Amino acid sequence: MAKMNKEAIIKELESQANPKNVAGMARFGIQGEKMLGISMPVLRKMGRDIKKSGSDTHQLAQELWESGIHEAKILAGIIDDPRLVTAKQMDSWIKDFDSWDVCDQVCMNLFDKTDFAFDKCIEWSQRKPEFEKRAGFALMAAFAWHRKDVPDTKIAEFLPYIVKESTDDRNYVRKAVNWALRQIGKRSDYLRKEAIKTAQEILKIDSKTAHWIANDALRELSQK
Repeated sequence: MAKMNKEAIIKELESQANPKNVAGMARFGIQGEKMLGISMPVLRKMGRDIKKSGSDTHQLAQELWESGIHEAKILAGIIDDPRLVTAKQMDSWIKDFDSWDVCDQVCMNLFDKTDFAFDKCIEWSQRKPEFEKRAGFALMAAFAWHRKDVPDTKIAEFLPYIVKESTDDRNYVRKAVNWALRQIGKRSDYLRKEAIKTAQEILKIDSKTAHWIANDALRELSQK
C-alpha cells in the first residue's frame, strides 16, 4: 500500500461526505464548523489503512488536525503515535475541541496512551472552558478503562477532583464527570467501593447537578 499524504486523505474524506448524517449528528449535540457526516466505522477503517501504508502518521495527524475538518480531527487522534505526542501538543489540541465527540474520541484513542495522561486528567479537570474541562474527565474515564498498567490506588487519586467539580452544571462537563465516576467504579471491586463512597459524599453537596451525577452513578455501581 502506497504512503498517503494529507491531500489524498482529505480528498477521501470529502468523497465519503454525507450531509444527511450531519443533520442527524446535530440532534445528538455533535457540532463543528467543517462537518462531513462520516461514521466512526468508516473513520476507523481509514485509520487502519493509513497506519498500514507506512506513512509518517505523527506528521499526518498534525496536518489533519490543522485542516479544521471535524472528521479529520477524529482521524488524527486515531492515527497519531502516542509515543511521539508531547504535552504541548495535547494542550494545543484541547483548545480546538468544539464538540463532545472530538473530545472523547481523541482522549480514548490517543491521549490516554501517552506518558502525560495522568497529569493532564487532573490539570484539565480544573480548566474553565467547557470542552477543556470535559477533556479532563473524559481522559479520566478512558485512562481508568484502558490503562491496566496503572494501579487502582493511582486511579483513586482522581476521585477528589470528581467531588470538587461535581457542581459544574454545564451539560458537557457534568456528563463527563459522571462518566469518569462510573468508569472508575467499573474497573475493580476496590474502585467500585471507592466510587460509591465518593458518590455518597457528592450527595451531601447542596447542588442539583451534584445529586444527578451521584444518583446516576449509584444506580449503575450498586448493581452486582
